[in-house]
Amino acid sequence: MSRYTGPSCKKCQKVNQKMYLKGTKCFTNCIIDKQNAKNSGKRFSTGGLRNKLSDYGKHLREKQIARMTAQIGEAQFRRFFANASKALGQTGEDLLRTLEIRLDNVVRRLGLAVSLRTARQMVNHGHVKVNGRCVDIASYLVKVGDEISVDAKFAENVLVKQGLEHAAKTVQRPSFLTWDDATKTGKLVRMPDRAESSISVDEQLIVEYYSKN
Repeated sequence: MSRYTGPSCKKCQKVNQKMYLKGTKCFTNCIIDKQNAKNSGKRFSTGGLRNKLSDYGKHLREKQIARMTAQIGEAQFRRFFANASKALGQTGEDLLRTLEIRLDNVVRRLGLAVSLRTARQMVNHGHVKVNGRCVDIASYLVKVGDEISVDAKFAENVLVKQGLEHAAKTVQRPSFLTWDDATKTGKLVRMPDRAESSISVDEQLIVEYYSKN
C-alpha cells in the first residue's frame, strides 16, 4: 500500500480543517489558523468552498477527514466501517468509537506521545505494553480494563517526556481513560462516548457515502 510522505499540513489544507497531525506544532504554528485569521475580514473565505461542493463531494470530504485524522489507509478504514455496520448500535458512532480505541490513538490521548504519528512509531518499535505484554500492532483495539504502559527503559525517552509535558499543560485526558502518573500507566475504563471522539466529522455523511458506493 502506498503511503503519503509529504507535508502533513497539505492534508489539512485540502479539506480546510485542522486534524492535529503534527502534535504541538498544530497549536503554535498552524497554517489553517493563519488562513482563517487572514480571511476573517473578507466576505468570502476558503472555508466557503465547502458550500460549493456537490452532494457526493460533501460525503467524500467527511470520509476523508475521518480517514486522514486516523492516519490509516482506505482498505483498513473500509474494514472498520464494515465491522461497525454489523454492530447493534449506530454505525457512524461505532466507527468513530473503533478509531478512538486503536492502540496508537490511546497512547496519544494518554499523553505518552504528542502526535498520532509518534504514538504509532512507539507502538511499531515495541515500546508499548498492554497488560504488561508488548504489543507492536498500532491497529490493536484496546479493550475495557486493559492497562497501557511503555517499556521501563523507554519511559525516560525524550518523546515520552515531551508528550507527558504537553498533556499536563494543554490537553485534558478524556474521562474514558485513567492515568497513574506514579507508574506511568493508563487504563481504558469504559468505551468512549460520541462527544469524546477526537475526530471532528459528521459521521452520518460517512454512513451515507458507503451506502451509495
